[in-house]
Amino acid sequence: MAEVKWIKLYVDMFNNRKIKFIRKLPDGNDILLCWVMMLSSAGKCNAGGYIFLTENIPYTPEMLSNEYEIPLSTIKLALETFRKLNMINIDQDNCISLSGWEEYQSTDKMAEIREYNRLAKQKQRKNTKMLSDGVNDLSMTGQGMSTSCQYTDIDQELDIEKEKTIILTSDEDAFFKALQLVKNYPFDREKDLEMYEKLKERYPQLDLVESIKDWSTYKIDKPLKDKCNPRSQINTSCKKHVEWGRNLRTENKPTPKPNEIPTKTVIR
Repeated sequence: MAEVKWIKLYVDMFNNRKIKFIRKLPDGNDILLCWVMMLSSAGKCNAGGYIFLTENIPYTPEMLSNEYEIPLSTIKLALETFRKLNMINIDQDNCISLSGWEEYQSTDKMAEIREYNRLAKQKQRKNTKMLSDGVNDLSMTGQGMSTSCQYTDIDQELDIEKEKTIILTSDEDAFFKALQLVKNYPFDREKDLEMYEKLKERYPQLDLVESIKDWSTYKIDKPLKDKCNPRSQINTSCKKHVEWGRNLRTENKPTPKPNEIPTKTVIR
């Protein structure tokens, strides 16, 4: 069965004003741990930010305390804090939902996984009906074995689709969008994500998003040719940017010398 295995956590979350406020509270770090565990629960439930034991049984503070292994008093303080900071909503049925879940998570991919699950259950019900009509009376060496294999096939198909689901960071998403603007670029999510990771490893001082935007703008006047290797061109462009001190991350930019006049460099 396909499940949500990842959720997004922004790297600057600890610079968020609400997170800083929470950490200064009594048991602040435990409250913050509770928040991260609630994010994980929302991903597991995959229901638009709602967390629950089952769809008909909402979590109570006691249940959260037991599941997260955090003292009940801390759980109650955490829920009240999150509610006051508009980080969660608690409706009239006492169902808890995380505010802004769809804004920060890749809900389109989560919706795809829900659809895979729905189709899997539909196939399973169909196979179960076949069994109830007498298929399970057949020999395991005959058609009965084939029916048994259908369940395995469903799980294998879903596992393949799950592997195809890629949740991107904001920088990766911006990098991909810049690539897709280049005419005739052979965009491939897996290959280009691998390229992004290699570039990040080779040129850690480089702002890859700004660098790829420069390259894609340059390609408006110099379009890709049929037999070229665009990924090799991108690597060369990044290498030149580092050599020229262009598109560096803020912490890697050199401090200008007094009376130094900056010069412009044109990418070729």
